Amino acid sequence: MNAVTSRSPFQGVRVTIETHRPFEEVLDSFRAQMGKTSIPDIVRLAVESPDETTYAREIETRYVGKSGFIIFYEVDHGGWLARFGINRRVLRVIFGNPLVAITMLREDLSAGLFVPVEVLLTDSPGGGTTFSYVEPSSLIDIDPNNTAVRAAAKLLDAKISALVGALFDD
Repeated sequence: MNAVTSRSPFQGVRVTIETHRPFEEVLDSFRAQMGKTSIPDIVRLAVESPDETTYAREIETRYVGKSGFIIFYEVDHGGWLARFGINRRVLRVIFGNPLVAITMLREDLSAGLFVPVEVLLTDSPGGGTTFSYVEPSSLIDIDPNNTAVRAAAKLLDAKISALVGALFDD
């Protein structure tokens, strides 16, 4: 075998927001902040665009929501959990923005393991909602010498924090 394997332990920081607001209300609010498209559409646009400037402009005008993010995919865990007697709403949402991702990927391609980012929304038995995500910088920023990727990842954290503020600040 000619492959070399290495292991690098790291620790992520999970953020959990619990609210009395119903699941549908939180989900509707979240979706209202976002644009929506698919990764294949993002790739197709990159191939069709004559240059970075045109690509960036098209991403911004076609897809980016007021939060600065785009929903790429939703995984409805609740849709299949009921088969196993777990009757809860559980939705994993994969979202991001290629114009934000490039600020990290230019510095370290392995940042692609953690962008786009994900949130998990779950309903609570009492009628509320739990909104969880892992701070991207806690996953991306593992090289202490790469200050550029650290700065870009911290900016992504701030953008997600602003989104959370828009959803939950009364």
